[in-house]
Amino acid sequence: MKNKDRPVYLLLFVLALAVNLAGINVKFFTDDPGLYASIAKNMVYRKEFFELFTYNYDWLDKPHFPFWMAMLSFKIFGISVWAYRLPALLFFMLSLVYTWLFTRKYYNKETAAIGVLILMTAQYIIMSNTDVRAEPYLMALVIGSIYHIACLQERFTITDLLLAALLTACAIMTKGIFVIIAIYGSLLGQLIFQKKFSSLFHIKWIGLFLLTFIFTLPEFYALYRQFDLHPEKLVFERHHVSGIKWFLWDSQFGRFVNSGPIVRNKGGDVFFYLHTLLWAFAPWCLLFYYAIYKHIRDIFKGSKLPEYYALSGGLLLLLLFSLSGFQLPFYTNTVFPLFAVVTAPYCYKQLSNFGTKFRLISLWVYIIILTMIVFVINFFLKPASYVCFAIDCGIFFILISWINNRMKEGYKKAFFLSCAAALFANFYLVTVLYPVIATYNGQVAAANYINQPQFNQYRVYSARTENNVFQFECKKPVDYLPVEEFSKFSIKGNAAFYLSQYSLNYLVQNHISFHMLQSFQNYSRERILPEFINSATRDKTLDKVYLITK
Repeated sequence: MKNKDRPVYLLLFVLALAVNLAGINVKFFTDDPGLYASIAKNMVYRKEFFELFTYNYDWLDKPHFPFWMAMLSFKIFGISVWAYRLPALLFFMLSLVYTWLFTRKYYNKETAAIGVLILMTAQYIIMSNTDVRAEPYLMALVIGSIYHIACLQERFTITDLLLAALLTACAIMTKGIFVIIAIYGSLLGQLIFQKKFSSLFHIKWIGLFLLTFIFTLPEFYALYRQFDLHPEKLVFERHHVSGIKWFLWDSQFGRFVNSGPIVRNKGGDVFFYLHTLLWAFAPWCLLFYYAIYKHIRDIFKGSKLPEYYALSGGLLLLLLFSLSGFQLPFYTNTVFPLFAVVTAPYCYKQLSNFGTKFRLISLWVYIIILTMIVFVINFFLKPASYVCFAIDCGIFFILISWINNRMKEGYKKAFFLSCAAALFANFYLVTVLYPVIATYNGQVAAANYINQPQFNQYRVYSARTENNVFQFECKKPVDYLPVEEFSKFSIKGNAAFYLSQYSLNYLVQNHISFHMLQSFQNYSRERILPEFINSATRDKTLDKVYLITK
């Protein structure tokens, strides 16, 4: 890395970290983070470490590790949206450390710096650091496991063995056993392509497998305690549900073939992730596809690559996701550190004439699109304040002017400007667009209303299990009461019920009496519709949610 480039790298690292952390206190505007945060909150309220509940019902859908991290954060810092996001963001930063270490091990410092910047500026990474699910945890755990396995492959140390096993176990306790396809698949690819397949049967790998199993035992115990010991519990509308069987089979292979207890109505599209990555891994996707092509061509030509871990692990898990009947865009974040390692060398290395032109064109396409999107959105959004937009524009134009004057090489200029454009677009999303969406979340407004002192003695109910932002924001336990049972409901004392427009319509159509406490404007979709962004048509996308009593 040249001395004149270091200030640019350093400044972009600082800005990228700031953008990734900027959404830490934005109110939830999608359901999943509200659900996961509510489950962690319930663990604190119940003083329960091993059992997961939502609306006071047993919950079986995801393993425990992210909930343990969120619960620990809540116990230390109190229950809030930023305390929920904090541990995930710390794991995101750990993924940056491991991406640096892994890339530095097989390439050089400049490639490592580029790889880290690619990861920090990838579109869905920044989005996921605000809309936090399990992916920030998985990024660190997967790339960390692979790094220590790579070290273990070269030279046995107890430290690498323990850390590889521990991180792999935590990854399994975050998303299930399928994550080992990326972790062990990377090792398998490395040994096959290096013609060292026989070393796969070395005793150290048996030790790694056994230690990983031992470190995963808390998950098995938690599932056994909550479900296998209680066959009388009703889960997925049936009794005799084994939590361990669900963990080992239904949550993994059941989702893969879309035949488990939780299914999606739409079948899988094998090309789903190929076009999803065009925006999820922006602005690096086209260059990533080129890097994959070059890697595969070099392998067929017999050329030796610096390493095969990133290519093998990343493509194996991407293939699995593509063949699965259960496909969601954020699944790919798990292997974005590996994609960054694959892509990084092609951001600065000398390429053929075609490769050089393709690199410049692919990066400039994203630079132009990302920049234009911000101005188009802001024109139609018409936010109440333009302060953040003005700050964003000021920093962006100063940054690109500095990069343009400092960088003479076209490929470096395009790379740094791509980073700047990604940060410009996402700073706007985090500081302007997401807060606007959050202000139209009726669940937050309803929770703030029922949190008032005059309702301290009220029991609170939700008519749907999808109202999880309300469940989290409410400062008292929220129970579930299906709207169909509202007319039969009786309780001593006062009770308030949270209803969507659909549930209220059911009561009206069936002539069931109720008393209105308050109504709240609400944007109920998780997709950001163009009609919502356009302030002139926004009202057409809004409905109402309600608090009622009997």
